[in-house]
Amino acid sequence: MPTVTPEQVANAYAALMSGDRNQIEQYWAEDMRWYVPGHNLLSGWKEGLDGFLGFMRQVGELSGNSFHMENLCTTTSDEYSADVTRNRGQRAGNPAKQLDITAVHVLRWRDGKVTEGRGAIMGDGTAQYDQFWSPV
Repeated sequence: MPTVTPEQVANAYAALMSGDRNQIEQYWAEDMRWYVPGHNLLSGWKEGLDGFLGFMRQVGELSGNSFHMENLCTTTSDEYSADVTRNRGQRAGNPAKQLDITAVHVLRWRDGKVTEGRGAIMGDGTAQYDQFWSPV
């Protein structure tokens, strides 16, 4: 039986979406790091929980809080989870600029918390992702 469960992954994302720091800290480690793929203003490593939450705030601001991840499937093991999502949104101030991509998030877990995450975008979604997050 895997240590990490699909329910745990879902709860971690739900805590993140709540915006409640106490809930978030139940699933996301203070010393975590997160890699954002691509070549745009959001790309690169986000160090620590504060760096990651700052990135999430920026995603919300730049998308007018329209960014949404729909989970398509999740798989888990003792130390890792991988979730496939459909990510959609529109750019704040430019509703014609749309995002609709499939992504995979690979999360590494320790003691019930995410310690590292990496995003990967499928197919031509990488170009769409970079264009979406480019300056308006």
